[in-house]
Amino acid sequence: MRDRVLACIGLGANLGDAAGQVRDAAQALSKAEGCEDLQLSPLYRTAPHEASGPDYVNAVATLQTRLTAPDLLHLLQRLEAAAGRERPYVNAPRTLDLDVLFYGEARMDSPRLQLPHPRWASRAFVLYPLRDVCPQRVSEALLAAVAGQVIERV
Repeated sequence: MRDRVLACIGLGANLGDAAGQVRDAAQALSKAEGCEDLQLSPLYRTAPHEASGPDYVNAVATLQTRLTAPDLLHLLQRLEAAAGRERPYVNAPRTLDLDVLFYGEARMDSPRLQLPHPRWASRAFVLYPLRDVCPQRVSEALLAAVAGQVIERV
């Protein structure tokens, strides 16, 4: 049996019931085979960052998983599809966006998956909720670097 790995997942949405979509995705993740001990941060609202459309609702979840990183990504993409996610263009508004931010200490650079997520440290909508569930990953210097990005707890 595979060892469990601590994964950090970014969750976001800005179409429809965005907060409900984020909560539903976290619930589905908590029940997925190979995923255990999910902890969800509080929800945060942000203006679109390098994107368009309505404000986003974001959160970060940590979970213990026995899935490989590619299998975890596949699970996240299935949840996005089930929520009606469409990809008409880069950074289009979305019903649900799920990203693997960290998979233990793994490093990966493939066309499908980069670990850690290449832009995690430059986004307030990742750093603030990440600090809530995995504070050792977020330094004051990282938070200071995104101080100009408006974010509010929902």
